[in-house]
Amino acid sequence: MTPEELVGLALEAAEEGLRAGEMPIGAVVVMGDEVIGRGHTSERTRGRRLVHADLLAMIEADERLGWSRRERPLLLGITMEPCLMCFGTALSLGVSEIFFGLDAPDDGAAGVPEVWQPGAQDGIFFPLPRLTGGLLRAECQDQFRRYAATVTKPHLRRYAEAMAGLPPTAVPS
Repeated sequence: MTPEELVGLALEAAEEGLRAGEMPIGAVVVMGDEVIGRGHTSERTRGRRLVHADLLAMIEADERLGWSRRERPLLLGITMEPCLMCFGTALSLGVSEIFFGLDAPDDGAAGVPEVWQPGAQDGIFFPLPRLTGGLLRAECQDQFRRYAATVTKPHLRRYAEAMAGLPPTAVPS
């Protein structure tokens, strides 16, 4: 499966979230050509904060895999750069590569591998995942454009507009 196909599957998951009134962020975990975890951000639906798309997809993959030995590398496709929490989860799960669409300028963790140099791991822990961004960027921005047109909370609209690459509208705080 190509990186673009992974992010394309994440876009499909994000579209489901968008239809449910959620911020359009989706993710998939793949082993070989098989999707073993899938999710979309569910903050509104679940009334909780720690329900990021990539976290939910990785929890599903972890529940499916358990402690079994991985025959193939785990890949994570996301529509938005993972935050630090989700990057740490990917590391713990053993994700080898992360592919994403949009940069997350406020809380993205793509720069972590440049500054974090863990000591010798002796095979106990997984190596840091490699990150590649900017895949299907226009499609990811389009989802945020459509979300911005429907969201009523000013701070969420401003965020969605920024992620879509739109100029901010004059919305009272």
